Order: sequence, then C-alpha cells, then structure tokens
Amino acid sequence: MKLILSTLLICLLASQSVFSATTSKKKPSSKKSTPVTEPQKVKGCISKTPYIGAIIVDADSGAVLFEESADATCYPASTLKLMTLLVIQEKIADGSVKLTDLVKISTKACKTGGSQVYLDPRETFSVEDLLYALMIQSANDAAVALAEHVAGTTEAFCELMNARAKQIGMKSSNFITPNGLTTSADKEHDRSTPRDMAILGRQLCKYPDVFKYTSTAERSLREGTKQQIDMRTHNPFVKEHVDGCDGFKTGFTNIAGWSIVVTCKRNNRRIIIAVMGSEERLMRDAKAKELLNKVFAGVPSSGIPTTPIRTIKGTSGGTSPVPPPPPPPTAF
Repeated sequence: MKLILSTLLICLLASQSVFSATTSKKKPSSKKSTPVTEPQKVKGCISKTPYIGAIIVDADSGAVLFEESADATCYPASTLKLMTLLVIQEKIADGSVKLTDLVKISTKACKTGGSQVYLDPRETFSVEDLLYALMIQSANDAAVALAEHVAGTTEAFCELMNARAKQIGMKSSNFITPNGLTTSADKEHDRSTPRDMAILGRQLCKYPDVFKYTSTAERSLREGTKQQIDMRTHNPFVKEHVDGCDGFKTGFTNIAGWSIVVTCKRNNRRIIIAVMGSEERLMRDAKAKELLNKVFAGVPSSGIPTTPIRTIKGTSGGTSPVPPPPPPPTAF
C-alpha cells in the first residue's frame, strides 16, 4: 500500500511540474509595441493644411469674392507654367512668334526632369505642339524648349517673365525657371502668392486661344509613331468635365505642396480660384471645389455672389468699378 501511495505522489508532482512549464511558455510577451509615427514632411516643404492661401476673383471686374492668406508666399511649382504661356501667347499676338514656328530641341531641354514628353535633340516640334505639351502633360522639357526658342536662353526668358509680371501687377512674384521645377537643393525658389496667381489668370483670360490648351483633357504627341505619347491633363476639373471649367493649371513639388489655379464660366460670368500649397492633392481639390460650388450656389447670373472684399488692380494699372451686390449668401 505504501508503495502505491508513493508512486501516486511522484506522478502528481511530475504533472504539476509539466503544467507549470507549459503555462509559463504561454505568457504574453511584455515587450512594448513600437509607437506609430506620423509621416514627416520633406525638409524645406512649406505646404500647410488646408493650404498656404486661397483667393476667388471675378475675372471681369477684379472683385475679390473670397480670400484667406492671399498674400502669403508660396512656391508655384507647375502653376508657374501659366506665366510661360502668357509670355508666349503675347508674343504670338504681336506677331514675333508663330504657332507654326519649328522649335529645335536642345540638350538642356531633353535633360529636364520631372513631368515631361521626353524630347530628343534630333527632334523639332511646332510651337503649338509644345504649348499643348506644356499645359496638358505639364511637360518641363517643353517649357525649356519654348523658353529657349523665344528668348535664346531660359535665363533671358525668366527676365521676360519677371518684367511682364511686374507690369500686370504681380508685385510679390519672382521666377527663376520657365517650369517651376525648383528643388530643395536650390538656393532660390520660384515665388508667388495666391493673389498674384489670380492676377495672372485674369490676364490670360484676355487671350481666348489659351483655353484650347488648358481645356483639352487628352491629346497625342508624335501621333502615329513608335514614340507616340498620349498626354492626359492633370487638372481634375477638366478631367471630370466640371460644368463651365476650361482651365487653367495644377502644380506640385515635394517642397511646394499641391496647388491649382482654375477658372470657370457659368451664366456669362467667369471666376478664377487659386488654392496654393496644400499638403495633399485630394485636400487641394476638395477645397477648390468647395469654393467653386459656394461662389455659384443660388446666385443670379447678373449678381456678385458675395460682398467684394476689394478690387484687385486690372492689367491696365487701374481698378474696375464693382456694381452694388445683392445680399450676400452664407459666408464661407
């Protein structure tokens, strides 16, 4: 009997030892989890939430319908190409440049980075073809080729851009490239403000031909060849066929953030919206659409949608009178 009891006691102690070892292995780890960190901005990035600044302007009268930090400095990125377009369009208007002019492609142009149409020094293109590439594909190489064709060098073309900017009242802008492709490694950056970009938009509206470039959603370059490129607009308003929207241009770099200068005409009334320096593309697009919808919501075609804050100077150097507005809708 004693032998049986001893055997049972030994088995009981052994089973308890196994149980303890098994449970100790199943204990949850006490190791701390790695905290989730928010993505960091690229060094030198100046973008903000929801944007650095924004403005809405009546294209005809110059009345400022909405503004928030409209004089804040921004890096225009590819919206700067609107200044390139203006200089060339005015050269076309005075006859010194023709749409049919053939543009020789330089080594400098073909080596331009970012968005491009992969120009080759063995190629030539018409001014018109490169203007479509400039506005639809946002081609940085096309901007360089056009600048060199018009002024000889990109530096000389930037002098034309800056001189014209001052003449039309863009007091806070300075351009050092024809395409807005300045990077964090640059000592200088192309600079502008939402207000200046709206002034630029008003000047472009004087030349209806610009809308054939800025309103085109798709177009081919080198059509029918092995090197054909099917260009597609970056402008969400044009891409989505938003009612009345026929331009202008988007822009983005890692340090500039996301920007857009857009124009829309409804009921014979054209407005210009500039939203500059958003941290995200969808945020930029949402804010621009919000401002667009509110400015047109329930407003008679003959009326001003909200009390004008001020009137920006017209390109003639004076100001345009603003007609008395109806009672303003809900503020935004």
